[in-house]
Amino acid sequence: MHGDHPDIPYVAVAPFVVILLGIAILPLVAGHWWEKNRNRLIFTAIVTVPTGAYLVTLNWHMLLHAAEEYFSFIFLLGSLFIISGGIVLRGELKQSPWVNAGLLATGAVLASVIGTTGASMLLIRPYLRANRVRDYSRHLPIFFIFVVSNAGGLLTPLGDPPLFLGFLRGVPFTWTFHLVPEWAFVNGILILIFLVVELRLAAASGAPADYQRTPPSLAGAHNFIFLGMVVASAALLPLGWRELGMGVATVLSMVTTKKTLREENGFTFHPIEEVAILFAGIFVTMQPALGLLQAHGPEMGLNSPHSFFWVTGALSSFLDNAPTYVTFFTVAQSLGGENLVAQTGVPEAMLVAISLGAVFMGANTYIGNGPNFMVKSICDEAGFTTPSFFGYMLWSVGILVPLLFLVSVLFI
Repeated sequence: MHGDHPDIPYVAVAPFVVILLGIAILPLVAGHWWEKNRNRLIFTAIVTVPTGAYLVTLNWHMLLHAAEEYFSFIFLLGSLFIISGGIVLRGELKQSPWVNAGLLATGAVLASVIGTTGASMLLIRPYLRANRVRDYSRHLPIFFIFVVSNAGGLLTPLGDPPLFLGFLRGVPFTWTFHLVPEWAFVNGILILIFLVVELRLAAASGAPADYQRTPPSLAGAHNFIFLGMVVASAALLPLGWRELGMGVATVLSMVTTKKTLREENGFTFHPIEEVAILFAGIFVTMQPALGLLQAHGPEMGLNSPHSFFWVTGALSSFLDNAPTYVTFFTVAQSLGGENLVAQTGVPEAMLVAISLGAVFMGANTYIGNGPNFMVKSICDEAGFTTPSFFGYMLWSVGILVPLLFLVSVLFI
């Protein structure tokens, strides 16, 4: 095999495929069993441990590299998740199409600053409280997932897990700032469509005249300082010091934030534990796949930005978008060419296509990006009607897919 890795048999990719299929299928066919992190850990360990042992005998540097990326990844997601869980937006905003659209626009900005998971957990409950007395609300969770849980996270490596993995692989922190036009176009169109739907429903969805709302207020605002520390650590500090800075910010948040605020926010460690367990398996098992792709990427027939955009996006819709991004990032590295991004070895046009496909099309299904199912679960608990897996896809196919065709024509 070419490069620094010894020959890897194709069968070594099987555990990676099993992990991804398990994440996609088990929640649908064995939901009650799968919802316990203990069972996720058992599944992940059974699939991952043999691969780890194989990598030790093959090339232990591959396993070391996977461990470094994994811990950087988990430190970022964990710190953003824990710190944002200490910020509570109390009370109820006025029920209004313009207020709802403003919340989505705010979420689109925050998603690139504190991550799609952090922004989703911060805003979903106030968003639902503002709309709990209305006749039709089925579209509310859908557009929230489209914008806040996915498309809003395009502008920084902090925004969405795929982009942070790109940052760990050499993409400059500020490179994604070049994607402002695509970010503004997609989020702007989605919020405009949402506003049109809201204005048509406004007359039939208003609260009773005598309904009294609790004025909104913010608690735990000092946590924004710690979020700033995480952002500064990720952008400015090298490996090791970066994770230390994130860890210090997280500990300070835990120590200085009243426990009652996190309880009021419905905060638990369960979601981040789930991410830590599953991604431990992903980061280890994808190493053989990445090694093969590095050697045989040109043979896949992916040789244009459009092909990278649609293939990355299609797989990101049904597999988690983070490993999908890394997979095609590696394929693009094997192509070479001109206009490479920094030290990544990836042509800029290909990296734009991969980034847009992974981030935007992670919204196509509930399993495309981590926050999607979390938002659905919170909406269900709050008594809001959410579509089934395939019902949600009808919305995404009807709204997102045509919009993404425009993206491919205008920007790729």
